[in-house]
Amino acid sequence: MKKILLSLALLPLSAVAGFAQESRQDVSLSLAGLIPPHVVGNTVQQDGTIGIYGALASYRYMLTPRSALEVNYQYNQDIQKYLTSFNAIRVHTRFQEISGAYVHSFTFRNFNPFVEAGVGGFIFGPIKDQKTTDLDAKQSTNIGALYGAGIAYELSPSWDIRAEYRGLVMKAPNFGLEQYRTNRYYNISNPSIGVAYHF
Repeated sequence: MKKILLSLALLPLSAVAGFAQESRQDVSLSLAGLIPPHVVGNTVQQDGTIGIYGALASYRYMLTPRSALEVNYQYNQDIQKYLTSFNAIRVHTRFQEISGAYVHSFTFRNFNPFVEAGVGGFIFGPIKDQKTTDLDAKQSTNIGALYGAGIAYELSPSWDIRAEYRGLVMKAPNFGLEQYRTNRYYNISNPSIGVAYHF
């Protein structure tokens, strides 16, 4: 009888210990590329160089074993180029993303594919150096959407490698220069690869 009572008393404690061992959160750090598209609107052509020195930091909280909420911060740089019939300029750009998304994951042994969708704020800040040819450029802030799909490979219960394609959809920035406004939305391709730590 004493053994049965002791077992019943320890049952809630073992459940709490089991829950504590389950990873419900993770943080990740990834290298991120920035591939802006070609945009034409209002007789303005807009292009951008590929940003390859970016970093993406993410935090995920698991609501269920397959569903999570994620917040992201990204930093990158590229050069936005504008061409009209009378002029051409370049703006060296500091790109920042602050976003939130819903993530749905699948499990196949050590492989965990996932999809995500969300909203974010995107900041295009001009860097006034020799790569910027119009010093009147001002910071542009846009609200947009993000979507993505990727795969995580589990190295251990605490670590995985994560690769993903992300798409960032927003209005093309014009840095406060009305003569370079395209009035177009565009999709920036944003591939990333990095590591995640679960806790």
